[in-house]
Amino acid sequence: MPLTSDEARRLIEAAHKRAGEIGIRVCVAIVDEGGLLQALQRMDGAPPLSAQIAECKANGAALTLRDGAAMAQLHQERPAFFALVSGLTRVPAVPGLGSVLIKRGSSVLGAVGVSGGKPEQDLDCAEAGLRSL
Repeated sequence: MPLTSDEARRLIEAAHKRAGEIGIRVCVAIVDEGGLLQALQRMDGAPPLSAQIAECKANGAALTLRDGAAMAQLHQERPAFFALVSGLTRVPAVPGLGSVLIKRGSSVLGAVGVSGGKPEQDLDCAEAGLRSL
């Protein structure tokens, strides 16, 4: 069963709550298993570019079935392959901390991407969102 709109809303709310607790403003993007945008919300005061970056983080994670850290490793070890993969996706794949897969059991439902803080903070917010599920 895919992620519901209510689940997506709860995930975003939890990620935004965590961002507020650590004093940052972020944008959270959720994509389905095909990398298509399901939900996007930018906190007041989050950097304007954070919306595009969050979507690109989530899209890359969903389509490669890798979280942001694993995508960064792929980018480092196989830059030509990563460039090819990134060019094949609807939006560029952004490697690095801040994107995680959304799973139910062993099934990948999509991914969440967070942008606006430092990479470790983005990841912290994404993981807080997942815990709400």
